Amino acid sequence: MTYFVTGATGFIGRRLIERLLARKGRIHCLVRKESLARFEALREQLGVGEDRLAAVVGDLAKPKLGIAPATLRALSGKVTHFFHLAALYDLAADEQAQVAANVEGTRHALELATAIKAGCFHHTSSIAAAGLYPGVFREDMFDEAEGLDNPYFRTKHDSEGLVRKECTVPFRIYRPGIVIGDSQTGETDKIDGPYYFFRLIKKMRQVLPPWMPTIGLEGGRINLVPVDWVAAAMDHIAHKPKLDGHTFHLTDPAPRRIGEVLNIFARAGHAPEMTMRLDARMFAFVPGAVRQALSSLPPVRRMVGMFLRDFGIPAQVMKFVNYPTRFDSRETERALRGSKIVLPKLETYAWRLWDYWERHLDPDLFVDHSLSGKVRRKVVVITGGTSGIGRAVALKVAAAGAKVVVCARGEEELEATQKEITEAGGTCHIYKVDLADLASCDAFVAKVHEDHGGVDILVNNAGRSIRRAIASSYDRFHDFERTMQLNYFGSLRLIMGVLPKMAERHRGHIINISSIGVLTNAPRFSAYVASKAALDAFSRCAQAEFSDQGINFTTINMPLVKTPMIAPTKMYDSVPTLTPDEAADLVVEAIIERPVRVATRTGIFAQLFYAVSPRAYEIVMNTAFRLFPDSAASKGIKGVREESQGPSSEQVAFAALMRGVHW
Repeated sequence: MTYFVTGATGFIGRRLIERLLARKGRIHCLVRKESLARFEALREQLGVGEDRLAAVVGDLAKPKLGIAPATLRALSGKVTHFFHLAALYDLAADEQAQVAANVEGTRHALELATAIKAGCFHHTSSIAAAGLYPGVFREDMFDEAEGLDNPYFRTKHDSEGLVRKECTVPFRIYRPGIVIGDSQTGETDKIDGPYYFFRLIKKMRQVLPPWMPTIGLEGGRINLVPVDWVAAAMDHIAHKPKLDGHTFHLTDPAPRRIGEVLNIFARAGHAPEMTMRLDARMFAFVPGAVRQALSSLPPVRRMVGMFLRDFGIPAQVMKFVNYPTRFDSRETERALRGSKIVLPKLETYAWRLWDYWERHLDPDLFVDHSLSGKVRRKVVVITGGTSGIGRAVALKVAAAGAKVVVCARGEEELEATQKEITEAGGTCHIYKVDLADLASCDAFVAKVHEDHGGVDILVNNAGRSIRRAIASSYDRFHDFERTMQLNYFGSLRLIMGVLPKMAERHRGHIINISSIGVLTNAPRFSAYVASKAALDAFSRCAQAEFSDQGINFTTINMPLVKTPMIAPTKMYDSVPTLTPDEAADLVVEAIIERPVRVATRTGIFAQLFYAVSPRAYEIVMNTAFRLFPDSAASKGIKGVREESQGPSSEQVAFAALMRGVHW
């Protein structure tokens, strides 16, 4: 038996070739001259020679596929089955390219099938040929298709129409659903269908624990089929007699709604599921004119565009959230009866699809996520860079090739930090600055601009923390003043100093080291949390003003870190904390990814808990307040050593449960 196949090196084609080889026939594959090397690699992978798998040089864009006359004569009357799989499967492709590949390519394939007197022309169409038909689309339906405005839908419909009207040899038509990865290996070669939402699922996994309930959309039913099942079904049906002229829906007879599909992949990716799914059709009561007016507003367009761009979701995909078409597949079911070719359930292999995507196709894999790619030869200013988090950040950034600028009050500590960085091969410039003194801040900014021409990244790390209950602070108003002076006004003065130059150059990144306490409303840290919350609020406002000027603001709600700042509170020796190096990794993440916020799951959960049930959250925090008393020093009691009193088991357990929170 002799075969001719277009699209043999494609996603479905490769698997169909494997099945045809098992039938012991010879296969001729259309290959562009530029793709011969790729075809040779496929042949080597399959372990067959030219006698079984032969390349026929041609081009889909040319009449009769550009096959040489001598080859036409050699193939004439010998091809039993002509499989036409080559097409452009891309909702986002431009109309001209889709017409050339899908419509004209099919026309040229039909010309060749007629010229060589092929036994049967097998055309791979798509469920897109039905357009947006509102209801059940049967296998014997074609002209009833509706909603063909999208170029992909229209060209798939038109190409199938060519086969029906102009094919001079017997033909069979196959309409696969959305073809996803191999159910056995997870392998796929393109981002399509549900894969567009995988980055969103991954992001949910990063910021929320898997048990966290979330809200999402239900959407219409999405018809997904694995590529290995499609190839097996096509191979079987193609060789079954007396089916010429029929159309076969290679679809799932019981498709799932989009929300359910996304939950299946959320489970596969260990991300939180959408426990409440809103039916998108419920918004149909909003008049179309109103929806159109809202969607055309500039801020709405920018917001939607940014969301889709960040997660790699084509805008065209969102138009099909309420996909209205169901597909009857009884003809296919009859043809496959007794073949043992059974459509596997998505939940049995979704984990393979997720695993393959995460290892091979996640767009983040192809982005330069190295720190050096973001900071090499850039001026990075780090306040409080001589100890703790700041010093650890300075070492990492300098090792990545940045021009590190460190400021602090201690001259000896500055020189020690500079020496360590220089001896490691980095570049470090040091400045003695008192960030609680606004004049000192101004002089520092002016000097940095004079010496280095500007600031690319500012890391506001220097800060002061005070652990004292409000009732113990009635006569200590200066605690609030000095904390605000350094944590808020000092940082703000630097930001205001570097922003004009950043705006002029249309680039810059400001990273503010905030606290998990801003999210958890930690008791006993009212002065500290209030100062950090003020900086957080300023950053949110500033981001709104500078987001279109290439300037990014990132707030890091840092959990408890074992630094000299927390050393006086001996209880922290017995509770979970980050090391300065681990905390520096969060800053590195912020530099690379430029997110609006970096926070732990505990912090995010606490913020959500407070938003949903503030009274219940208040009880939890009050319990913690009573469980963790003031230190002797904060009460003004001298001569009592805290370390001799050790934390209770209840305190340790509570601190472990609320990991990273200041108590």
